[in-house]
Amino acid sequence: MKKILCLAALLWATHSYAEPSKNEWQNTTISEETIAKIQAAKFEYKKCVSDEMQKAVYATQESRQATEVIIKECEPVLTKMREVYLEEKVPEVIADRHLKQMRLQTTRDTLQNMMYAEAARASGHSK
Repeated sequence: MKKILCLAALLWATHSYAEPSKNEWQNTTISEETIAKIQAAKFEYKKCVSDEMQKAVYATQESRQATEVIIKECEPVLTKMREVYLEEKVPEVIADRHLKQMRLQTTRDTLQNMMYAEAARASGHSK
């Protein structure tokens, strides 16, 4: 019985190593020029969000609703960054993952700032 279990384990182990992973990272090289373009697009995105946050119309809205509108207003800027990635033949999965990460972090930061501003207005202080 032990011999059969060992043989089955051995066959299973060799089978699992026989097929290479399709999700394995394939190293890519991104030029300094491309990195500069991506950083410029990232700066534009954060500047867009910052500029939108300063608008008075958001002061009367609930912080979550205001954050959602702000992020949607600046979404076209992320499209530019995605185009830079795709022009440099970065896999779509990696580009989309990076953009999603940036969008989530920016949304969190924006929501936090909007909540602080809302709390300051409620307590009688202005930002």
